[in-house]
Amino acid sequence: MEKSWKITLSDGTQLTDLRLNGNNFVSETEITEDIFKGKLSKVKFEGEVNGNTFNQECNQMELVQVAHYEDGYYFVLREVSQEELEKMKTRADIEYLAMMADIDMEEE
Repeated sequence: MEKSWKITLSDGTQLTDLRLNGNNFVSETEITEDIFKGKLSKVKFEGEVNGNTFNQECNQMELVQVAHYEDGYYFVLREVSQEELEKMKTRADIEYLAMMADIDMEEE
């Protein structure tokens, strides 16, 4: 597989010379979860699919996994849906209100 993919994270960090294997990107350079922390609010994908140039910008991505195998570091990103974002905001609002009211939300 050709190393024709580049991913640019929201802070400008670029991951280059990537291969695409299914929905996994593969890098010969070490990839860790730390590379992605706080940098997935906007992600740009550039590559080639069947000889055609592919460019896509996605918002609110999430790192699904990073795995190291003999032939490289595999990682998967996915876009967080609007519904998931709304649920996260609602949960954060509830936790904030509970904190302000000094209510313990810990489950036993």
